[in-house]
Amino acid sequence: MSHETPQTPPFHRSHVAVVTGAGSGIGRAVALELASAGWSVALAGRRVETLAETAASAGGETLSVRTDVSRPDEVDALFGAVRERYGRLDLLFNNAGTFGPRGVPLEDIGYEEWRSVVDVNVTGAFLCAQAAFRQMKEQSPQGGRIINNGSISAHTPRPGSVAYTTTKHAMTGLTKSLSLDGRPYRIACGQIDIGNAATDMTQRMRTGTPQANGELIAEPVMDVRDVARTVRHMAELPLEANVQFATVLATTMPYVGRG
Repeated sequence: MSHETPQTPPFHRSHVAVVTGAGSGIGRAVALELASAGWSVALAGRRVETLAETAASAGGETLSVRTDVSRPDEVDALFGAVRERYGRLDLLFNNAGTFGPRGVPLEDIGYEEWRSVVDVNVTGAFLCAQAAFRQMKEQSPQGGRIINNGSISAHTPRPGSVAYTTTKHAMTGLTKSLSLDGRPYRIACGQIDIGNAATDMTQRMRTGTPQANGELIAEPVMDVRDVARTVRHMAELPLEANVQFATVLATTMPYVGRG
């Protein structure tokens, strides 16, 4: 069950965002960037202590809600808390995700390992998008924006990444469907595909990661704040304009021509 921070009187600003996976990495960087720009930010994640660290660093108006995005009841509680606190929702950054098993041959991946990736990366993204869509459709003024965190793996896989790559390709389909179905309600949806932002998840890139030719090489990374600034740009466009897909990556990483 979700647990939110103690209730405070309703607080409203012109922009309200939900950021999932806000306790670390890209989610934290985006939450901090939005907070610095005056957004009210609801922080969602599975670890209360890391959400608290993000909230302390943000310095602005935040709401922390412990949430497992793969559980419908906890997603409902998250968006209910946002509605009660702020009265509306302008942005969902659909960021929570997991890579899944590493170094496991495809034929040896267990059903539960597969499901754990799909449940977070696909089902969780859908549940959050659905809840945001409902609120954006019903609120006045109507509308809002959903930004999905895809990956360059939504285009090109790494070796040994079947679960992650499959779910990120699915994210692209979710983005396109949300864009189409949101048109009558002023709900815009875009996707940011990120390559090698410097986070705990990409720490191994700096020491060596498998390539398609079988080699193990270190890969360059980029400052995660550059990703956050891109998300903010996408978020702050008027609803009459939309960045449908954006790719932000370390300039010299193996991507174009990978394999």
